Amino acid sequence: MDLQQELNKTGGFKNLELLAKQVVEGFIAGMHKSPFHGFSAEFAEHKIYNRGESTKHIDWKLFAKTDKLFTKRYDEETNLRCHLIIDNSSSMHYPEMRQFSIDHLNKIAFSALASASLMHILKKQRDAVGLSIYSDAYDYYAPEKGSERHHQMLLHRLSDMVMVKPEQRQTETYTYLHQIAEKIHRRSLIFFFTDMFQTSTNEANLFEALRHLKYNKHEVVLFHVFDKKKELQFDFDNTPKRFIDVETGEYINLYPDTIKDNYEEAVGTYFNELRLKCGQYGIKYVEADIKKDFDKVLTTYMIERNKFL
Repeated sequence: MDLQQELNKTGGFKNLELLAKQVVEGFIAGMHKSPFHGFSAEFAEHKIYNRGESTKHIDWKLFAKTDKLFTKRYDEETNLRCHLIIDNSSSMHYPEMRQFSIDHLNKIAFSALASASLMHILKKQRDAVGLSIYSDAYDYYAPEKGSERHHQMLLHRLSDMVMVKPEQRQTETYTYLHQIAEKIHRRSLIFFFTDMFQTSTNEANLFEALRHLKYNKHEVVLFHVFDKKKELQFDFDNTPKRFIDVETGEYINLYPDTIKDNYEEAVGTYFNELRLKCGQYGIKYVEADIKKDFDKVLTTYMIERNKFL
């Protein structure tokens, strides 16, 4: 690691695995009060019984508690292949922070903890998970596996990703999505974390690359990660500020109120177009506000997994 990277190191997460476990346990506890009550058993060692399957492995004790049929899951079962993709360009490290916790996150830390939480569930369900990280290069790739060693390796990589802030790293997302798509051959559920901020946006190229991910019957979920209060609603006090493009270094000095209305309209229009385009191409679009909790991410996973299998 060079000197510049050392200087840019942050404190990071104290224990990403433990935080992910807390996120998932909190989500499962909340499910008991939600319309998904009963599905929480799926996050343990069970899966929902489907009519026509053998009744040999039905857990009758769980049936007595929940009045729902679940079958026990066994070690050799891998029902799902999941691939996580994370945009690690400089804009994903906004806002700049040195320490992180569940309720104190920037975009990259939110993406890392959400990914670790999904991995925690996938591990309990004996499912295989892979990971791709890109910035101005295809930084990291790991194929889908389900071993504990693989799980720990991915957690370590996620922690490292958060700890080192890339300086002025621009990215052309579509370039790396094509490369990632070429590596995922077997049908998978793909979760993509990105703020969708491009230095030079070519929407046709971007959505052609997202369509490429849909090949081989993959299902694609785009988690649009942003700080809603700051990046959409432009909620800043009206004192002179310098706004810096972290990917190019360009900056502008201004009073926020002078551009607030125009900014909100332009960014709101862009975000709505993204949502509509995703629908047009059969990609699930999910708004992921880093100031909210992780329930939307994990609920989306649960719904998409049941549709996928």
